[in-house]
Order: sequence, then C-alpha cells, then structure tokens
Amino acid sequence: MKTKELTVTYIKPHAFDNKEEIFEIIRNAGFEIIQISEASNVKKEQWEEFYAEHKGKPFFESLINFGCSGPIVAAILEKTNAIADFRTLIGTTDPAKAAPGSIRNLYGDKKLYANGIPANAIHGSDSIEGAMREIAILFPGFNVTEIDEDLSPAPPFIIWCTSMTEVTFRCFSFF
Repeated sequence: MKTKELTVTYIKPHAFDNKEEIFEIIRNAGFEIIQISEASNVKKEQWEEFYAEHKGKPFFESLINFGCSGPIVAAILEKTNAIADFRTLIGTTDPAKAAPGSIRNLYGDKKLYANGIPANAIHGSDSIEGAMREIAILFPGFNVTEIDEDLSPAPPFIIWCTSMTEVTFRCFSFF
C-alpha cells in the first residue's frame, strides 16, 4: 500500500478570484487540504527563493514579477500519490497545451502565457523534495516532522472543510 504524500500548490494572482472553484476541483479529486493561507504582499526575495532552480533561465524574472503582481492563496495538500496526481490534475505548464478539463486549461490565461507571462493559474510541486522545500518557504511554521507515518497532521494544522464556504483559514499571511 502506498503512503500518502504532501504537495504544495498556490493559485496565481490572475486566477485568485477563481480560488473557490479551483479548490472544489482539488477536493473533488481526493486531495485533503492540510493548511491554506492567503497572502497579498509576497516579496520578490521570497519568490526568488521559491523559484531558485530557475535562476538564469529566460523566464525567471517574469515568474518573480508575476508572483508579486497580486494576491495568492497557497495550500499544503495530502493524498496517496499526491505529487503525480496533482500534476495530472493541473495539466502541463502551457494552458493552451494542457488537457481539457485540467485546472491550467480551465483557468490559465492562454494569451498572457503566449506573451511570456506565466499566467497558468496554479503551481504544483514537482517532487517530494521540492514540496518539502516549498513548505519551508510558504509555511515556515509547519513542522513536517510532527506528521505521523500516514501524514496526518497534528492540530493546529488541520483544516476541516466540507465546502469552500466552510473552510477555516488558520493563518492569513505566511510572509
């Protein structure tokens, strides 16, 4: 039996107004929201740390600038095979090439993306190691070592929700 994994996501500024619909898709795909947080003033230095593996690539500055352009909502998600399943759910990086029905296909801005702006709606961790690094950046108070072998978080990290209108935000800014 596979064990559960954690993955990190954040809804990008241009898709922020669609956060309820996007999180409904995520929950309907079997992901549990472990922690969620909104931020309206993410600093450039924080995005530079988050996207450090892309430093020197032609799109690095647009990633950083776009991240700073408006509010985001980030979440730690849990599910068996979370990394791979979430990457499938969100679709490929380019929203125009993402599978129909994927989050990036539904909520990504294809025109902005074609013009070099990373408006593909949502981020998803690419590996367990990446997720752990991203948790440390976006949720510095979250202690992964407190999670048991089933990755069930100890209070106060769990967020109970049956619909997006019932989500309790345990923290409102993580920076």
